[in-house]
Amino acid sequence: MVRNILLVDDSRTELLHLCKLLWRNGYRVRTAQNADEAMLELAKQLPDLILMDVVMPGTNGFSLTRNLARHPQYGKVPVFICSSKNLESDRVWGLRQGALDYFTKPVDTQLLLARIQALP
Repeated sequence: MVRNILLVDDSRTELLHLCKLLWRNGYRVRTAQNADEAMLELAKQLPDLILMDVVMPGTNGFSLTRNLARHPQYGKVPVFICSSKNLESDRVWGLRQGALDYFTKPVDTQLLLARIQALP
């Protein structure tokens, strides 16, 4: 059951929006605004789920997702990509990098919550 979520996005507006949505639905949320911050947060405590943006300064979300999927300690944490990149090729690429699901922004909040609740 998902209780703790790490939200990785460089947009403060998007962080605030998703944090409020997740908090209202009973989830504990930590945030990171780039890959380096995400790695620091992961070292502190493993979340049950990572919601990952793609377009960020430094390492992008596709690369970070791939690195996490291959990491011995973090590879079991599911990643959902939430991105403004809305081409089918972006979705396929994100899933190939190790993401479990791919949502385009603005995120359909009911669908996102349903997919989170469906996780074991």
